[in-house]
Parts: sequence; structure tokens; C-alpha cells
Amino acid sequence: MNTKGLFVTGTDTGVGKTLVCAALTRALVTRGLRVAVMKPVASGSDPTTAGLRNSDALTLMAAANVPAPYEVVNPYCFLPPISPHIAAREAGATIDLALVRSRFDSLAAASDCVMVEGAGGWLAPIGDTASMADLAAALSLPVLLVVGLRLGCLNHALLTRDSLATRGVAFAGWIANAIDPHFDRPEENLATLITRLGAPPLARVPFLDRGLGAPDLSAAAGSLCA
Repeated sequence: MNTKGLFVTGTDTGVGKTLVCAALTRALVTRGLRVAVMKPVASGSDPTTAGLRNSDALTLMAAANVPAPYEVVNPYCFLPPISPHIAAREAGATIDLALVRSRFDSLAAASDCVMVEGAGGWLAPIGDTASMADLAAALSLPVLLVVGLRLGCLNHALLTRDSLATRGVAFAGWIANAIDPHFDRPEENLATLITRLGAPPLARVPFLDRGLGAPDLSAAAGSLCA
């Protein structure tokens, strides 16, 4: 793993990026590393007396051991749970990649690694032309792909992997997350993913009822830190 971090993306929204990112953060902390977190862009937040707060960003902050102001962890926070580029437009904001990089650098200076979680999928738009892929490129981080095991995951995973390769992005590996308890032929789909992605998953997360339990990704964290 890049000594300064990892960018966690997913095959879609709702595939467990936050679950995986927080679990890896806790595992790295347990290994004795100083770990900061970042959720550069978040749509779907709650108004508080301190301003808008996104639950994913707060979950990541609770897992980290490098404290930072909320505005550094989540510089772009929007109220409605919609695509970031639409939310930013409605808020009259422009997502500035240089600002995101500056916040990242401040976190990196105080830590051994920064775990960064994207929003939506790899090519989710964040502006008129920019996407999450451009944000990851601005941070120069290797990318971990969370594959939500459900119908359609093969296409989503392979398209994402192809885009990573086309852009010359370092691929840190992938994690399989069982998000659909009724997913038909899971083993056959997993075998196809292993063949087509060229490697087995760093971890396989079983289906977890919402709010119950958290995966142990110590082994995956160890391989990423090796």
C-alpha cells in the first residue's frame, strides 16, 4: 500500500465502501499505525448545530486515531442524497480538486496513512466534466475496489477494473461484500470475478444485517501494508 494512503471505491453506491473503509482503518490502527480518514465529497447529510454532517464521514472518523476537524475530513458536504455534481450545482459550489489535495496533504503529514472513501462508483460525476476517478488521480493513491455481490456486479466490477487500467491507476485489489442475502449463484459469480479480475479477493465479507456486526479485515490490512 502507498505509505500515505488508499482510495476506496465501489462498483456502485450502497455496496459497503464505508463498512470496508472503516474496518480497514480499525485494523490498521490495531497494527500500530497512525491512521487518518477522509471522505472528500458526501451527499446525503444531516443538519446539526455545527453544520451539515454526513454519517459515513462520522463513521470513518470514529474508526481513525488521527484527529482532524470535520471540514478537513469532509470538505464538501451536501444535504440531499443525490449525485454529487447535482448537489454541488444546487448548492452553488464547485468541487475544487486542489483544495481536496491540500486537505489530504495536511492529514498525510500527521499520519502513516490516510484512508479515503469515494462517493458512489468510480466514475460518479462530481462536476461538469470531473468524476471520482479524477479526484482519486489528484490524490495519487492506489485504489481498492469494493464489489457488492449482487446481480449486475460482474459487469460493474469489470468495467471499473478496465477504467482503472486505462487510466494507469494502481490497483490495490478488491474485496467481495455480500450485500444481497438472496443473490443467486454467489460462488459461481465469485469464481468469475476471480478469473476476470486476475486475483482472489483480499477479503470476503459475509452478509451483515444493517447495524449489526462489523467485519474483521485484519488479514486484508496486513496484505495492504506488506
